[in-house]
This record gives sequence, C-alpha cells and structure tokens, in this order.
Amino acid sequence: MKRSTSFFLSLVTAASLLMGSCPAVFAGETETEVTTEAGTEAASEAEENGTGAEAGEVLEDGVYTAEFDTDSSMFHVNEANDGKGVLTVKDGEMTIHVSLGGKGFLNLFMGSSEDAKKDGAELLEPTTDTVTYKDGTSEEVYGFDIPVPAIGEEFTISAIGKKGKWYEHKVSVSNPVKDEDAQADAGEKVTAEELGLEDGEYTADVTLEGGSGRATVDSPANLTVKDGEVTATIVWSSPNYDYMIIDGEKYEPVNTEGNSTFEIPVDGFDYPMEVVADTVAMSEPHEIEYTLTFSLSE
Repeated sequence: MKRSTSFFLSLVTAASLLMGSCPAVFAGETETEVTTEAGTEAASEAEENGTGAEAGEVLEDGVYTAEFDTDSSMFHVNEANDGKGVLTVKDGEMTIHVSLGGKGFLNLFMGSSEDAKKDGAELLEPTTDTVTYKDGTSEEVYGFDIPVPAIGEEFTISAIGKKGKWYEHKVSVSNPVKDEDAQADAGEKVTAEELGLEDGEYTADVTLEGGSGRATVDSPANLTVKDGEVTATIVWSSPNYDYMIIDGEKYEPVNTEGNSTFEIPVDGFDYPMEVVADTVAMSEPHEIEYTLTFSLSE
C-alpha cells in the first residue's frame, strides 16, 4: 500500500511539473510568432517607403535622400538635415553630400588617419553650405561629397580639425529613398544639335545654384557656337574665382581685372550642368560645387 501511495504521488508530482512547463513552451512559440510577424510588417513598411535596399545593393542612377550614420557626437550631419544627406548615383558610382554641424573639420579622407597623413593622400575638400533651422535662422557650415562604397556597410573616414589633428570615424549610409522632386527638377538635357543651333552668336539665361547662395553670375550670358560646339562666357559677381573645373577639365580666367570671367564649354541646355569653382575669398582656397542651367533667350 505504501508503495502504491508513493507511486501515485510520484505521478501527480510529475504531471504537475509537466503542466507547469507547458505555458512556458507555448509562450515561447507565441513570442516567436509575434516577432516574425512584426519583422514582416517592418520589412513591408520599409519596402513601401522605398527604404528596403539590402546591404551592398547597387542603386539605379538617380538622386536619393539617405541616412548618414556616424560613431561620433562631434562628427555628424547637421541637425537641420535630420541625419540625412543627398545621395547621387551616376553610372553606378555613389556619392553622398552631407552638411556637417559647423566648420570645425577642414578636410576628409577616405580611410584611416594614418593613411591620411601620408604624402600624396587625396583629401576631400569642403563646400560651403547654408542650413536653415526649425526656428528660421540660417548658418553657413562645411559640407562634403563623400564616395559611398556600398549601401548599409560600414566604412572608415578620417577628418582633420582646425588644430591639425586627424580623427578616425566609422560611418555608413542606409535607407536610400528616391527623391522624385529632385529628379523632376533636374530636367532633361537638350543638346545644341537637337535644338538645331547653327554656328553663330547667341545669348542664354543662366541659373546658378549651390554654394552659400551669395555668389551670382551675369544673366543672360553670351554664347558662341562653332562647329556644333557651344562656349559660354561666364562672369561671376566676384573677382575671387581663380579657376573652374568642368567635366574634369580646368579653365583659367580670361581676364586679369574686374570680376572673374571664364569661357567654358556647354554640353546642353535646360538641365543643371555640374561645375566646380575655386574661390580665394576665404582664408584658404576652396573648391565649391555649383550647377549652371542654360536656357536659350527668346
């Protein structure tokens, strides 16, 4: 009898332990299902918002907004831009333009701080950007065009401060969203041949964008068409531009007095043509990126 009673109590105890463990098993399964469902919803939401780019994915050519993440509270995107930069993809090459928090960093280098110190290191030059805060105030800060090796993958950038010290940072670019407005604003390039321009003299309205917004160029500008090639005379609002770069070629001023004047090639109309102009107005020369849009005058 004692043995029967002991066996019965053992069965009861085992059953109680088994029943007590069941909720834990079921709870674990439920948690897994909820997590999976939440992950699916998050993935769907990212896809709907155009942010579902996988790590390492090569984007189609175009203009995007993308998050620029860093490992530092000192080196980061200006708060006015909500942690984002403008990502441009052209011929499969990706570059993101970010406006920093101020003018504390003078140059960037794609790589380690040790390599940045070596002779011949190719440094990224700053642009002068104007950012506008939520309270309506504006400020000039430095920006940089940073090559992006891959989306969603961490890479190393080094930045040099005003005291000549290099700081090494880990950064990444993620969640690119195509900027349809930028695409629409970009317009389609129309060539001189498509316009049927014969050799001769013309004028064109010129729209300058980029930099701090203070510089201007004379508009309309004089154009010369010869053998189908278009050359524009660009007159800046300042005498402090010492050269321009168009499509990798460097152009010097054609004058020695007065505001800086250049004769540059024009490869098309009604679209923003990318140019670089170097200014000596600041304490150190700076190459600044601009766009020039030429529209034939009526």
